[in-house]
Amino acid sequence: MNFEGVFKQIDDILWKDAGCSTALDYVEQSSWILFLKYLDDMEQTRELKAELAGEDYHRFIDERHQWSAWAMPKDSAGNYDHTRALVGQDLLDFVNTDLWPYLSRFKERYDTNTIEYKVGVIFSEISNKITSGYTLRGVIEQVDNLHFQTAQDKHEMSALYEERLRQMGNAGRNGGEYYTARPLIRTIIKVLKPQIGETFYDGAAGSCGFPCEAYLYMHDHTRPGTTDEQTLQTHTFYAKELKGLAYIIGMMNMILHGIESPNVIKTNTLAEPLSDIQPRDQVDVIGANPPFGGAEREEIQQNFPIKSSETAYMFLQHFIKMLKPGGRAGIVIKNTFLSNSDNASVALRKKLLTECNLTTVLDLPSGVFTGTGVKTVVLFFRKGEPTKKVWYYQLDKHFTKTHPMTEADLAEFLQLQATKAESEHSWNLDTATLDANYDLSVKNPNKVEEVDDRTPQEIASVLVELNKENTDLLKQIMKMMG
Repeated sequence: MNFEGVFKQIDDILWKDAGCSTALDYVEQSSWILFLKYLDDMEQTRELKAELAGEDYHRFIDERHQWSAWAMPKDSAGNYDHTRALVGQDLLDFVNTDLWPYLSRFKERYDTNTIEYKVGVIFSEISNKITSGYTLRGVIEQVDNLHFQTAQDKHEMSALYEERLRQMGNAGRNGGEYYTARPLIRTIIKVLKPQIGETFYDGAAGSCGFPCEAYLYMHDHTRPGTTDEQTLQTHTFYAKELKGLAYIIGMMNMILHGIESPNVIKTNTLAEPLSDIQPRDQVDVIGANPPFGGAEREEIQQNFPIKSSETAYMFLQHFIKMLKPGGRAGIVIKNTFLSNSDNASVALRKKLLTECNLTTVLDLPSGVFTGTGVKTVVLFFRKGEPTKKVWYYQLDKHFTKTHPMTEADLAEFLQLQATKAESEHSWNLDTATLDANYDLSVKNPNKVEEVDDRTPQEIASVLVELNKENTDLLKQIMKMMG
């Protein structure tokens, strides 16, 4: 099955619809249709398993609203029945005034920990933007070519969905808020090493890349014949997200990755006073890329002991409080946090170094987050003991939209991080040497500067040759111009 070809066809179809004008629209609108096809395949699989076990299975989506009834009706031979398929305004009317209200009511009918409730949430939070019933029919027919019965199907589908999210992030505007490069997330997860039985949290979840990658990492470590998978499904992953589209995309992303009933809450994480967080709320592992450059209202700032309008500073305080003693975190933040001399920056660095062991700082180049030009670092820390030594690694590479970061680019970091070894790109900092500002600036003492050992005569000859080439090129251009 050519998943990529199907998605290209879907985008080509949506491009012609007046209701879809951006990459965000393409992802959002194809997602809800894709999600309904996924649910239908999931229910078919459950039905088959129950039948083989001699048990009954009752679908939670009634017959009238099942994919095979309204989206792709079949004839007696099992082929697509064009004569019974809704199209044009009839299709739009059914989706907007019948299907949508039916699915959104699941939020009221089912327990919050069920996939049925999540379906209700999704269809309460987004709407159908496709304005042509013929466009919608075309997208449905393409989506029907996708199948989710096998583990391989689901793996390919989740990987392709991630690629669509990456393209959405590269599209600029607010798409980048939802997407963190997956090679970076996977590397952070490999450093954190979340274990089955531990809880994992992201309070600024976006498209839920961190919990998705943590699930894949932990799923690979499940033991056959145990309740490990059930533990992962119900008592491991917790996330919060404020923005509606990111919340929906994130929840669908987790479901497509295999987490059937994601524990994702739509809320402003920072609106919760730090003093309200109790030991029972704390978690073992946190991986997050909180929004940088944002600002919160004055009343939100009052929830935090260290007052700052910088959103990322509030999130860092939140994450420290949310960790259990001994808990560990990997947090992406602007590299200016390491050196800013304002009171909030200094106080927050002091809090981090005294309450946590900041084991590692991964310094990233500006091209990691395409379209922003922002330089970031990843802070790895363990709560409950002060920092005595910080190990730094400087990723000295250049990334662009056409040359994005890969896991291979971070292989040396992972290798050296295990032992905190020093190299041309890595070094250790003794916190006893820090000044009163707790300045943690990235200053690589081991970097070998390239030295130009050419003689003045050699440099001069190169310049003469370059000048000759430029002169010859100019003559050719003048000749061509007549």
